[in-house]
Amino acid sequence: MARPRVALIAHDQKKDDIVSFARDHALYLAGCDLVATGTTGRHIAEACPDLQIRCLKSGPLGGDQQIGALIAERGIDFLIFFVDPLTSMPHDVDVKALMRLAIVYDIPMALNRATAEALLRQEQAGASPGPRN
Repeated sequence: MARPRVALIAHDQKKDDIVSFARDHALYLAGCDLVATGTTGRHIAEACPDLQIRCLKSGPLGGDQQIGALIAERGIDFLIFFVDPLTSMPHDVDVKALMRLAIVYDIPMALNRATAEALLRQEQAGASPGPRN
């Protein structure tokens, strides 16, 4: 069975939340191919040194677009993106484009911890949430 390919992103005000999520699920995530936007990936890597994370550029510097390209190339099985709905983002158009690609390519996308937990439960139960090549 192929390893799940998981993208991890968090807005600045949600970095601590995604780090906590990664810590709580480090055993599962260690069996995944992880990719993250730069700052998010560095925060998770510092807190969870056993996780192997491919860090791309920071979201505002093109990381969101890089993950979008991976989605378009079928290189991501599901997206965990902890969004801060209360803070305006200067790169909002990139975020919207990333979400649009996840929808177009039918990639499961968790935008908060509750949904991320549900995706992992589904995955651990053997019902893959996303298409794998």
